[in-house]
Amino acid sequence: MKIGIYGGTFDPPHLGHTNACKAFLEAISLDYLYVIPAFVPPHKIINSGISPEKRFEMAKLAFSKLSSKIIVSDMEYKRQGKSYTAETIKYFKEHYNGVEIYFLCGTDMILTMDMWYHPEYIFANAKIVYVRRENNQEITKKINEKCKLYREKYNADIIYLSLDTKEMSSSEIRSAILEKKELSGYLSPEIIEYINQNALYME
Repeated sequence: MKIGIYGGTFDPPHLGHTNACKAFLEAISLDYLYVIPAFVPPHKIINSGISPEKRFEMAKLAFSKLSSKIIVSDMEYKRQGKSYTAETIKYFKEHYNGVEIYFLCGTDMILTMDMWYHPEYIFANAKIVYVRRENNQEITKKINEKCKLYREKYNADIIYLSLDTKEMSSSEIRSAILEKKELSGYLSPEIIEYINQNALYME
């Protein structure tokens, strides 16, 4: 069985996230893809003021409709505390016998994974699939150097997933919401409606 893990703050979940999710599911032929909103990400500060409950609700709206193989999980929310990827991978290894785990990450993650909690466990127990939403030659060089390091030091299995999508970030989208800009090119109608109904990111 192939299981994919896609974690993040999803603050808010945008079309870049959902496009990556669909590409990941199809490219790796996953049996199930777990989308897991982080409760407290250890390497990122959540300064939007949006609660884990609302981020989880938005993730359900954004991802659940994409495929019956996608499961939006509250496991890190229930676990509380910092959301360590190594512990999430360990959970799946213990609950699914002989499972192949694929972990989806973006540019920031692939560049810092060796500084995470127990990186040796992550690389030993999951294949790393990374996507990019930017096109920068300097960053490409840094990613190639990091991937070379991971393969040499941890015998990492790393897959690059090419993604045809425009560059976008949650922080930029939060600014656009605050400035009352057009959001249809960045967020699904369901997420826009949820944000408006709950007056999120507006102060």
